[in-house]
Amino acid sequence: MIYLELLWSFFQIGLFSIGGGYAAMPLIQNQVVDIHSWLTMSQFADIMTIAEMTPGPIAINSATFVGIQTAGIPGAIIATIGCVLPSCVIVMTLAYIYYRYRGLNMVQGILSGLRPAVIAMIASACLSLMILSFYGTREIPADIKTIQIIPVIIFITAVFILRKWKINPIYVMFGSGIAGVMILSFC
Repeated sequence: MIYLELLWSFFQIGLFSIGGGYAAMPLIQNQVVDIHSWLTMSQFADIMTIAEMTPGPIAINSATFVGIQTAGIPGAIIATIGCVLPSCVIVMTLAYIYYRYRGLNMVQGILSGLRPAVIAMIASACLSLMILSFYGTREIPADIKTIQIIPVIIFITAVFILRKWKINPIYVMFGSGIAGVMILSFC
């Protein structure tokens, strides 16, 4: 039964995550944490971090890691197939339609209309992870004093380094992770 739930959950995620892996993060969170309770929010944040750092698309990496956590290797395979299957079918169909009707204004209008939705989904995922990192909970508490200063300092430093010196974001993420481990292990 868990295999069918994994397949169906990640099929839905693959079907409705327009805009890539970051846009899929709120959908993954909803399925994995809220609906099925396969992971806690803290475990979800850890898996998102690992999925971001490993090579490959974040949604597929997330599906694989969630599948392993919930049902072992077969779960990882089923979840990954569920995540990839709708994309394959949709891309093949859209490629055919696009090459056949690419000159129509309606096709260009549809593509232009999708951009704001993708930006909103990415912003939602970003805010969820920032709130979890800064406050340690899924929601902003009423008492603003409960903000965790170290993650905020690491975030501001990382943004400053990215903007000022245009360093590769992978190096900044790696350095931020090392800084977080070192600072939090001494506190």
